Amino acid sequence: MKISDALTGVSRLFLDTAPVIYFIERNPRFVNFVDPIFERLETDITAVVSPVTLSECLVGPLRLGLADLEKAFIDMLQQDEVVFVEIDAAIAREAAIMRLRYNLQLPDALQVAVALASGCEAFLTNDQALKRVVELRILVVGELEVG
Repeated sequence: MKISDALTGVSRLFLDTAPVIYFIERNPRFVNFVDPIFERLETDITAVVSPVTLSECLVGPLRLGLADLEKAFIDMLQQDEVVFVEIDAAIAREAAIMRLRYNLQLPDALQVAVALASGCEAFLTNDQALKRVVELRILVVGELEVG
């Protein structure tokens, strides 16, 4: 599916961890797919993230002692234009429901629950297993086409 078609009607987009890493670290395999999406985040789509996204993005930089990369992730995910949704009791309950319904790992269930609670129309990931979630439009980076 073309990126422009995938984003039709999307005003709020949840960002899972992998696409953020691809964008910040300029992953040569995926950067051409995520760049057009992140460009839209600056104009007509609101990005939504959770503490899970931030935490998972920081593991590599912390493990490798890369303070500049750590700062790049924090700066990107905590800018005013990005909606950072805290996990509360209602989201935790929704995550439990998603985990049971789709047999998701807890971090994935929390991500989906945050996306649902914050009114996202789509969820950007590179995890094909999340395609079984029907409550959101799941956009898998590896399946997108530029153009």
